[in-house]
Amino acid sequence: MRWGIDHPGITRSNPKIDLGTYTLSIDGEVEKPQKLGWDDFLKLPMVESVSDFHCVEGWSVLDCRWEGVRFKTVVELVKPKPAAKFVTFGCSDGYTTSLDLNELSGDDVLLAYRLNGEALEEGYGFPLRLIVPSKYAYKSALWVTRIKFTVQKELGYWERRGYSDTADVWKDDRFTR
Repeated sequence: MRWGIDHPGITRSNPKIDLGTYTLSIDGEVEKPQKLGWDDFLKLPMVESVSDFHCVEGWSVLDCRWEGVRFKTVVELVKPKPAAKFVTFGCSDGYTTSLDLNELSGDDVLLAYRLNGEALEEGYGFPLRLIVPSKYAYKSALWVTRIKFTVQKELGYWERRGYSDTADVWKDDRFTR
């Protein structure tokens, strides 16, 4: 099973992404919208963060060493407008998920492109995936191509299908009650 993309009865296929044409769009309720090519993204400050990775199906991978850009760096780059309270992540395969902007403010929340010293594999989100260690994996979007700051919450793919929008690992919050 691949990390955070398989579920009984539903399998997302790995999109083929060319780094030469890859673009990360960051827009919505921001002062400075951005379109970053891969080389532009790699110029942002890189950090390393070790965290556990939790699947809603009950398994975990401990001590993952992620490398990437803190989400806080993206916030500083685009300067969200005061009305922006949420962020929706769009992926190259059409998948979406959304989080409260405050939930993305931790030092361990990354846009990761390396795992345990190696570039991400396609099945793990190549070239770029969101990592939110305090949430179940369906909140850690794979193949991220768009980050949209919003005024209102937008439910993502799994949340529209009955999964908890909070996805809080520590409260075992897996499904809408």
